Amino acid sequence: MSYSGDGVFQAVCPLDCPDTCGLLVHKQNGKIIKVEGNPGHPVTKGAICNKVRHMAERVHHPERLLQPLRRTGPKGSGSFTPISWEEAIGEISGRFKELSAAHGPESILPYSFYGNMGVLSVDGMDRRFFNALGASRLEQSICSAAGSAGWKYTMGFNGGTSPEDTVNADLIIVWGGNIVSTNMHQVVYAEQARKRGAKVVVIDVHRNRTAQWADWFLPLYPGTDTALALGLMHILFRDGMTDNAFLKRYTTGHEELRGHVLAYPPERVAEITGIAAADIEKLAKLYGEAKVSHIHIGNGLQHHDNGGMNVRTIACLPALTGAWLKTGGGAIKSNGGYSSTNDRALTRPDLRPNRRARTINMNRIGEALELKEEPVMGMFVYCCNPVVVAPDAERVRKGFAREDLFTVVHDLFMTDTALYADIVLPATSTLENVDLYGSYWHHYMQLQEPVLDAPGECKSNMEVFSLLGRAMGFDAEAFSESEYDMIRKALDYPRNPYLNGVTLERLTAERFVKLDMSPQADYLDNLPTPSGKIELYSKAMELAGLPPLPTYTPLKEGYDGERQ
Repeated sequence: MSYSGDGVFQAVCPLDCPDTCGLLVHKQNGKIIKVEGNPGHPVTKGAICNKVRHMAERVHHPERLLQPLRRTGPKGSGSFTPISWEEAIGEISGRFKELSAAHGPESILPYSFYGNMGVLSVDGMDRRFFNALGASRLEQSICSAAGSAGWKYTMGFNGGTSPEDTVNADLIIVWGGNIVSTNMHQVVYAEQARKRGAKVVVIDVHRNRTAQWADWFLPLYPGTDTALALGLMHILFRDGMTDNAFLKRYTTGHEELRGHVLAYPPERVAEITGIAAADIEKLAKLYGEAKVSHIHIGNGLQHHDNGGMNVRTIACLPALTGAWLKTGGGAIKSNGGYSSTNDRALTRPDLRPNRRARTINMNRIGEALELKEEPVMGMFVYCCNPVVVAPDAERVRKGFAREDLFTVVHDLFMTDTALYADIVLPATSTLENVDLYGSYWHHYMQLQEPVLDAPGECKSNMEVFSLLGRAMGFDAEAFSESEYDMIRKALDYPRNPYLNGVTLERLTAERFVKLDMSPQADYLDNLPTPSGKIELYSKAMELAGLPPLPTYTPLKEGYDGERQ
């Protein structure tokens, strides 16, 4: 089917951003001439960032890869020669078979992240392929893993306040998130709340754009967020600003926490955080006396060696005041749980012959590529550029330069990682694919259908892994499903009641469909923690050898800089 026609087409922003904006793509003579926001989208309402506004420059860039390439010179030299897709698939499948026979399938490692947030592009046929192959698993921990773990220990469910409801808050605390630059539509809601009289407080380590926009900016030393939260709890308990009825009904460990935070008086917390004791008292009073308080927890504060505890501790605060019972109150760390799809149907873990295959942390890829026992001998990189983004860059580059490492990279461009590949495959852009998009902030599922023909010989992740699966001789049915087949299976997930009524037919007709948020009314009565309650005291953490109560641990490297 050709998608060369002109006109205005609905689309979805694919970037790893909470807003997941609805787009309108204008085409003329078969090319994009303008990308704008879709004013009909209920949340993003036509507003988009400049990065997306210039998407056409990326899609039509003259340096896009248009055919498969085989390396002909030393790794990193950029010397490649064109080959056919038949040759590429044959060589990749042949080498993977050889490596599996000689070193075991776990010698092969996929490396990917969310360069494209489409469900099919990063959590679909690719996962099926590596499951069927029996490859090593990749722990995708480069961004939000620590904070997600901290939130989960406290709340259990990967979801919080609905964004639209935050207009009802009279106090909004943005903690460790530069939302003016990274979550622009939450700023719109905050401004609406502000017009109703709300105050916006920003807690961060430097005066970013969000701090400049706030009514009150509180700078603190990096990695001391837990101490500040514990100091606020100290005052809330001390001054009788806690909702004791809420604590008894919906939490476990509140009495233990009450005693625990006695060790965090404002004076001590001031020394730890660099925030004046009077300001800590003022913030606690604001929070404790607010009718509807909302905390937006950003990603920045989890990027420390105590980052998970930072998020866990802040996540406890709404329970102390009963903020969860107020419309717009509570907190948001991520709302991805509401839109979770049928992962097992998409990824088919039943195809995996070695259920106990090892897991390699993506942050430690440099170390993994130096293993002498059970070495990594093959890699397939997609939706990611590890030579640039992975920690310990020189070690990573050295690892990818190994001549005995067979590496495949699937991308739109000749990235720094692709320069070290043996085979480079040309990828489609998101505007040339069928895909399903959720959001880890708002509550709409969206369907992307192609608005452009794929240039040259570019293929999607879905196509590539389908071809490889069949070439390897894996289950033919599993590797022959269409994008629409997989979307149907993704949405068929009774375990997630929020997907009720979200169907492929509705998405095809409407392009974006709101989740059924009625189960949220029982949010507090169905928390998937071991106790079924908000866990101020976590026995799971205790069993894991971690502090069961929120506890401040100083950064290992300390802090020797200056605040701005």
